[in-house]
Amino acid sequence: MGNLKITKKENAKPEAADLLAGVEKKYGFIPNLMSVFADSPAALQAYVALSDLVGKSSFNPEEQQAILLATSYENNCDYCVAAHSMVAAKMAGMPTDRLSAIRAGTQISDKKIDQLVKFTKDVVAHRGNVSKESIADFQSVGYTNQHILEVLLGVAMKTLSNYTNHIAETPLDPAFSDFKWNKN
Repeated sequence: MGNLKITKKENAKPEAADLLAGVEKKYGFIPNLMSVFADSPAALQAYVALSDLVGKSSFNPEEQQAILLATSYENNCDYCVAAHSMVAAKMAGMPTDRLSAIRAGTQISDKKIDQLVKFTKDVVAHRGNVSKESIADFQSVGYTNQHILEVLLGVAMKTLSNYTNHIAETPLDPAFSDFKWNKN
């Protein structure tokens, strides 16, 4: 374990315990990442709120997961790639070939998803300083200015968790173990 600790629901501050109870109800368990966030009720609340907002974006569930996976891939977050691989495969209906390509950093057969992943990775790699060509390529497959802003929303959500996992060295939950990942 890194520099941050896992805070169990029963040991959490009341406002964090309430949020953890909601997470547990939604997912059937409390992921270790959420238990790390629980040491700061504000950080936990921010992550839960960002997650809810990404879910309300104009992207479909597969596209949402593609953004979250691409961000986590680019930020080299083993925990989040594993977690979102499970969500993509089992909850968002992402085809295996697309998920495998995102996890491997290779081209995706679906041109629109491929551009979404490329644009997201470009945003992360260049800290938002993307070229006009990158934006034009992204919009050439039907994405709009709204989608650009919603990619940024997904990147913000995952940057918070990716960086937290790097510092905490968050242990992978058993629920995600079938999707264990390492970029190196």
